[in-house]
Amino acid sequence: MRRLVTLVAAAVLVLPVGGAAGRPAAAGPPPGQVAAGIRAAAGTPVCTVDDKRLPEVSGLAATEDGYVVVNDSSDVENRRRIFFLDRDCAVTRSVRYPSPPRDTEDLTRAPDGTIWIGDIGDNDRVRETVALWKLAPGAQSPVLHRVSYPDGAHDAEALLLSGDGTPIIVTKDSGTPGLYTPARALRAGQTTPLRKAGQFTLPRSSTSNPFSIFGRQLVTGGAVAPDGRRVVLRTYADALEFDVTDGDVVRAVTGGTPRVVPLPDEPQGETVTYAPDGTALLTLSEKADGESAADPVLLRYPSADREPTPSPSPSTHATPDNRPFDRDRAAESSQDVTGAFVGAVAVTLLVLVAVGGFAIWRARRRPSRQGR
Repeated sequence: MRRLVTLVAAAVLVLPVGGAAGRPAAAGPPPGQVAAGIRAAAGTPVCTVDDKRLPEVSGLAATEDGYVVVNDSSDVENRRRIFFLDRDCAVTRSVRYPSPPRDTEDLTRAPDGTIWIGDIGDNDRVRETVALWKLAPGAQSPVLHRVSYPDGAHDAEALLLSGDGTPIIVTKDSGTPGLYTPARALRAGQTTPLRKAGQFTLPRSSTSNPFSIFGRQLVTGGAVAPDGRRVVLRTYADALEFDVTDGDVVRAVTGGTPRVVPLPDEPQGETVTYAPDGTALLTLSEKADGESAADPVLLRYPSADREPTPSPSPSTHATPDNRPFDRDRAAESSQDVTGAFVGAVAVTLLVLVAVGGFAIWRARRRPSRQGR
């Protein structure tokens, strides 16, 4: 994951200041504020993760007495664990994998306490299978379930659970993430095919983050609320919260309109979960600058408390053309119209000035011609 972020950061440095070729970038909201006008306030610190085994936390779940976390892919053996933390973010115990995971990117906790870990990272998109690890309450080690995509390899960093306990992988495809679920019941020791359950389009945002536009277009984590009535997905910039009906998480994401909670300027935010009472979102970053960086801080944000926007009719493919009207798009359309109007006025003024100048020049030239 870190290598991919390095490449993205490099790409950001060479991006032109303007938008598309020949078109200046539209003036947007101030840094740290999304286009919908939601003020981007920093999260409230909860505790600091200072254990040296946890520099790359990529998955987070909250329990009644603390937290469960996993690292991103790591070559260091003692970091390849499922870690249990107390409320002060101190490690109380860890659980080993029976075999080395390849790229653990997210985890989610079922209502009965079962922990699911998504071994689903694939920066180079070369894995023939990815994996889901299942740690039952009281178990000594997790059980491995291999799965395969129906349409080629994908990089993914978000794992959700539907109301009936079905795992849902959300890919990291830029701008239009896909949602994949097992095509049949998972069985240990076998590879289960996945099916594409749908996809959706990320809303536009201008929330300040270390990776600029790229950071707003990549899903890096997700979670379902304890009561199952909301689901959240995050990018490096924002948390997107959807309402869930009858446990249908796929329908909520692909057919709903999210409420946005800005997560401004987190160093490398790849985790999100709900507090046990569901009233807040919790996030934790990786150490984006390596071992010398400050220890990661668990942050708390209020869950989106605005009235939800009515959802469109159910769909498995939400696109910019069929998304409901929202203020982000209205603001951008307004900017486009304003820009076109200003441009037309400027051209008109230039033409008038040129015509006036030519007329004056002609008037001054006439007497001299008459004298000849």
